[in-house]
Amino acid sequence: MAHWLIKSEPSAYSWPQFVKDRKTSWTGVRNAQAAINLRAMKPGDRCFFYHSNEGKEIVGIAEVARAAYPDPTDKDGKAVTVDVKAVEPVKTPVTLAAIKADPRLKDFGLVRQSRLSVVPVSDEQWKLILKMSGA
Repeated sequence: MAHWLIKSEPSAYSWPQFVKDRKTSWTGVRNAQAAINLRAMKPGDRCFFYHSNEGKEIVGIAEVARAAYPDPTDKDGKAVTVDVKAVEPVKTPVTLAAIKADPRLKDFGLVRQSRLSVVPVSDEQWKLILKMSGA
């Protein structure tokens, strides 16, 4: 099982809305590297749900429910989406500042490629962030 981080601005799609919906298609990703990451996602992979711009913190855990398929919001037909389902909130949100302050996370995609909306998370990074969240 692989791990990922998916980002959303809370004003566009928040964790509480995701929990209410229980499942969603992760549409609208147009960055080439993020699309490569979407294509690599498999059902059962776990994802951190990150509030970008407002909050700047990991607030929940999601699971990939359906592998990549054509994004219906892309008129050009090039983009892909995956379906994700809400699993649980983290006990304590993990802020970007806390992540940046930990030298063990200096190579984390959220730090190195801060504008990328879908980033891989190594097993070591996953375990460390879970610990930071109080899990």
